[in-house]
Amino acid sequence: MPTSGGLPVLRSGGPVRFSSLIVAAAEAPIAGGRKGADYREIPCRSALNRCTSDRMPFDWTINPYRGCEFGCTYCYARYTHEFMGISDPHLFETEIFAKTGAAEALARELPPGRRLRGGIAIGTATDPYQPAERKFLVTRKLLEVFAKREGLRLSITTKSDLVTRDLDLLTEIHRRHRLTVNMTITTLHRRLARLLEPRAPRPLLRLEAVRALSGAGIATGVFIMPVIPGITDAPESLESVVSAASGAGASYLAHQVLFLRSSAKKEFYPFLAERFPRLAPRYRRVYGASPYNTREYRDRIEALISDLRRRHGLESRPGGHDGETDDPAADPAGGQMSLGF
Repeated sequence: MPTSGGLPVLRSGGPVRFSSLIVAAAEAPIAGGRKGADYREIPCRSALNRCTSDRMPFDWTINPYRGCEFGCTYCYARYTHEFMGISDPHLFETEIFAKTGAAEALARELPPGRRLRGGIAIGTATDPYQPAERKFLVTRKLLEVFAKREGLRLSITTKSDLVTRDLDLLTEIHRRHRLTVNMTITTLHRRLARLLEPRAPRPLLRLEAVRALSGAGIATGVFIMPVIPGITDAPESLESVVSAASGAGASYLAHQVLFLRSSAKKEFYPFLAERFPRLAPRYRRVYGASPYNTREYRDRIEALISDLRRRHGLESRPGGHDGETDDPAADPAGGQMSLGF
């Protein structure tokens, strides 16, 4: 495969309308990194991206980074690197692009006094608090802009306790806007979490972040996304997450059954074959050419989690506004094809 700047590049078959992005990615210099991941900087012309799907409870998205270092084995968003001409789905977690100038772009797009119709979701395709944020501060700089505006609906979705670093800004944003923070926790089993999400913070650290955020008066919820069949879907496993979320002060909890795009299958199926070989044939049979599990399975998980929510005093969404849908029929990629890439 042809390369540019050390990155595999698609010469054909890639999304034509992203040609300028492909060039920018190929020319992006390495600006640091950690073991196993290179950080690159790529210019940001627009921070706000319109979400066109009517299945999503927000109208605008912001992704401060392209790619995500957490390396979650099930990640549906790996395909988005193809928009930069990068065909290998594994590079989604090893080639991380920080959007330079994102805060300046946001300030231009949101001059003081401008009102946007619908909510703004931060972190729909990559985690805004992944390790690169410690170096580049793209997310924090964006929050600094929001802290000087008012009257918007904002949500942040993350797997990282690094979000508590920005409690000062989040508290001010909460005062000026309608803010919710969604913490994704798929399992409380530390060893299993490390297998599934190799470089994400431990589940207990995430719960501590939920406690800190809710203690600051910020509407905070937990996302069990995804529920992974045969691995994290045991009733006792799900209840442990729901119970812990409630105990940490979460006010709502949503879920989504595992959704497997073809690019995700390229990473997830080898993982299954190595770690859960008895499940591999069943996955191939159930998912087949589809990204979805069966309707029967999704309905069963929906009923189970709805019952757990009732028993632990949690809503399905934050007061009926902003936040991800927990409708198992919803296609998370239906709206996220255009969520910032």
